[in-house]
Amino acid sequence: MRLLVIEDNPDILANVVDFLEAAGHIVDCARNGPGGLHLALTGQYDLLVLDVMLPGMDGYQLCRSLRESGSQMPVIMLTARDTVDDRLHGLRTGADDYLVKPFALAELEARIEAVLRRTFGARQRLQVADLALDPDTWHVMRGGQTLRLSPACFKLLEILMRRSPGVVRRETLESALWGDDPPASDSLRSHLHLLRQAVDKPFPQPLLHTVHGVGYRLAEDDRDD
Repeated sequence: MRLLVIEDNPDILANVVDFLEAAGHIVDCARNGPGGLHLALTGQYDLLVLDVMLPGMDGYQLCRSLRESGSQMPVIMLTARDTVDDRLHGLRTGADDYLVKPFALAELEARIEAVLRRTFGARQRLQVADLALDPDTWHVMRGGQTLRLSPACFKLLEILMRRSPGVVRRETLESALWGDDPPASDSLRSHLHLLRQAVDKPFPQPLLHTVHGVGYRLAEDDRDD
């Protein structure tokens, strides 16, 4: 996921960015309100982690300005203020969740995933069993977990999900990736191996099946596998 973190404390900012990048996310950051608002309005982010106390413009003002601009980007607010009124104020300015300092980095990541599940679940998406894909945001989730796919694997998965439970021929998948000039080596098999590692390996029930001599299918059952 591509995340934006706006936090003026350099130590907290460094810890949050290092943790989220180690978890595989792409993270941009800002240390003041005006600069952070500019990034939020001009960049493409899946979620904003926003400190309340910022120089130039506080988090409440920033969140309100973001919502007034029409942005629906999910926002998690960070603050040392822990009264009910403070939390309500943050939520009323447009925040989706509220995390009180000091906080565990693992809890922040869990809240990010929970907010994205709620946001992602409200959009139109492709669904096969417990696997879901949003073609507009490129979010892929299975069993409540976010899956990280390369662009090629995402394209293959989208095609397989749209045709599920039908079989997709190898030639169709190769054409989707390389047009009329597929590589001489068996690159498709390599991409499908990576896709299977992401979609099936961490879960008890496989969804991606090989139909020998024909192609591949994505479904809960494994006939013709």
